[in-house]
Amino acid sequence: MEIYLPIIQVKIDILFILFLSFAVGVLSGLFGVGGGFLMTPFLIFLGIPPVYAVPNEVNNILATSVSGSLTHWFKNTLDYKMGSMIIVGGVAGTIIGISTFTFFKEIGKLSLIISLSYMYLLAIIGTLMLLEGASEIDRARKKIILKKKLHTHYWIHGLPFKLRFPKSRLYESIFTPVILGIIVGFVAALMGVGGAFLLVPAMIYLIGMPVKLIPGTSLFVTIFISAIVTVLHSFNYGSIDLILVITLIVGSIIGVQLGQKIGQYLDSSHLKTLFAMLLCSVAVAIAYDTFFIESKARIASNETINIESLNFFSKFIIKFSDERPLLYGSFAIILAIVLGVLGATIRRLLSKYKNKFALTKKTGN
Repeated sequence: MEIYLPIIQVKIDILFILFLSFAVGVLSGLFGVGGGFLMTPFLIFLGIPPVYAVPNEVNNILATSVSGSLTHWFKNTLDYKMGSMIIVGGVAGTIIGISTFTFFKEIGKLSLIISLSYMYLLAIIGTLMLLEGASEIDRARKKIILKKKLHTHYWIHGLPFKLRFPKSRLYESIFTPVILGIIVGFVAALMGVGGAFLLVPAMIYLIGMPVKLIPGTSLFVTIFISAIVTVLHSFNYGSIDLILVITLIVGSIIGVQLGQKIGQYLDSSHLKTLFAMLLCSVAVAIAYDTFFIESKARIASNETINIESLNFFSKFIIKFSDERPLLYGSFAIILAIVLGVLGATIRRLLSKYKNKFALTKKTGN
């Protein structure tokens, strides 16, 4: 079922995109990441130019992050103080990232830079996490217990201006989360990801946060970084397409709720190993596509269509984006937040109904 995207000016198979976003949403909820490290390259592979793939997926990540973080808020598995410090750095990082994005776009190297960035980052992080996860599983299988300090200290932990983070039971320099935020914000703006695929391993191995607080806190940070990136891209390039955004959001929100449910039954060591294998697999796929595939199979098709032949909604989107880019970007953010809250609320209501029904059945009333 093909549909025309008025801002991007291509036709896509909307059912395929919907299914793909659902699958990525499941992984997002499962691993506590925004899912952009998968969906953005997929959109590019399918024929959507990077200048559009990046901001539209970031807007989608905003919705799934709102939905996912609300679920963790209900469970009280969020460290707001740590998240706020990361967001401070993230604001600066997004501004630097947008400037870099503009530079590579102007010299015509944006697609190559995005592909190489994904390949190297995912390969390095995935390999390190895979080695660590495999080591933990092997020790558990052999019943080897290592006596470890509560936290492993690196040079970054010796930086000044330390604060206490009661929720995570940590005493960290303010520069640790701020520097992390700058990196995450930069990567989010340049590559179209929420940055959680960097946040999750950093929170585990660098900051040393409790595992149960990591998914919720990473999604909480992603909300604010994604919102900033969406507005900046919309204002600078007018690249947000509401039809694509809505399609991505609907599939992702359903998927992320299912993924979070599945994640409750998995061991944390196995979860980290699966996440690492996924990162490595995507890195290999990107490398293969970049260096060995000459003609790419795409589902998006470029087609010149007369604006007058478009429906009212498509015409409205084009006019709104051209005349009020900042307001248009803000509307996209509000839409993502509303849909994200709606998804989390529905899941909570269904969960309450399920528990009530199970209790009723148990008591026989």
